[in-house]
Amino acid sequence: MNKLIVEPSPHIRSAMNTQKVMLNVIIAMLPALAAATIIFGIKALVLTVICCACCVLFEWLFCKVTKKPSTVSDLSAIVTGMLLAFNLPVDLPVYMAVIGCFAAIVIVKMLFGGIGQNFANPAITARIILMLSFTASMTTWTKPFAYLDGAADAVSSATPLAAEPEALPSLLDMFLGVRGGCLGETCVAALLLGGVYLCLRGIITPTTPLAFIGTVGVLTLLYSGFDVNYTLYQLMSGGLFLGAIFMATDYSTTPLTQKGKLLFGIGCGIFTFLIRQFASLPEGVSYSILLMNILTPYIDKITVPKPLGAKKQPKEVKQK
Repeated sequence: MNKLIVEPSPHIRSAMNTQKVMLNVIIAMLPALAAATIIFGIKALVLTVICCACCVLFEWLFCKVTKKPSTVSDLSAIVTGMLLAFNLPVDLPVYMAVIGCFAAIVIVKMLFGGIGQNFANPAITARIILMLSFTASMTTWTKPFAYLDGAADAVSSATPLAAEPEALPSLLDMFLGVRGGCLGETCVAALLLGGVYLCLRGIITPTTPLAFIGTVGVLTLLYSGFDVNYTLYQLMSGGLFLGAIFMATDYSTTPLTQKGKLLFGIGCGIFTFLIRQFASLPEGVSYSILLMNILTPYIDKITVPKPLGAKKQPKEVKQK
């Protein structure tokens, strides 16, 4: 007679593990990486490879120093490296990128217990740290296709969020990524392609990205007096699509339920709109996601359904 094994849930297990999830995310980011390499040159690919290698190295060293089993095989460090690189100017000095990798992996991820235990998105937090520490370098953008002119150094170019109206690229250029900005955030077409892939593979649901982008769109449309052209520029500027698709959907730092994901996306959209329109910063995606990461436990608390048959404990029991 077979033994009846009693164990905690989940009782139905999927063949999709952490490594496969991260591999799918890497695949989804490849179109944006290819677009960045075409638009900004081979330096975009080199910086991305350096960030991935440093993130893997820092995670491996941390596990060695703390005498814990190595976790680099789950590929999450590579995903963090790619996302961090996507949030950097292509001509950022390499040592600054390495500092960002250290902050993302060691400080934000591993010191909190590793994957699944971090309270904030590592790449987002590292970008904010670099932005506050090296503001000038983090806001120096390279013009698209500057490498074709043989330019050896960074060529300053304003992003659409900070540019004068007459200096704005066309909406088609905005969609294809021919504009100033971080290397992985400019090409909306490539990011959408990656987002569709993740949705079709079941890695993410479209709830948070649609709520995030939709909230920014609706609020901007109302604020601008229904100026559709201005709203489209706001939607395709900055890192809105990168943040909504790849960072606001992080398993560890976002709500569990669909209702929670909806609230999370709306909250990110509201904060992004407020920072863009009323703060001194032209961009607010990173800050909005970090703020909502902090609120995630509270969103889960009010949206996670009560287990079937569960009863509320009396106050006197709680006090004991």
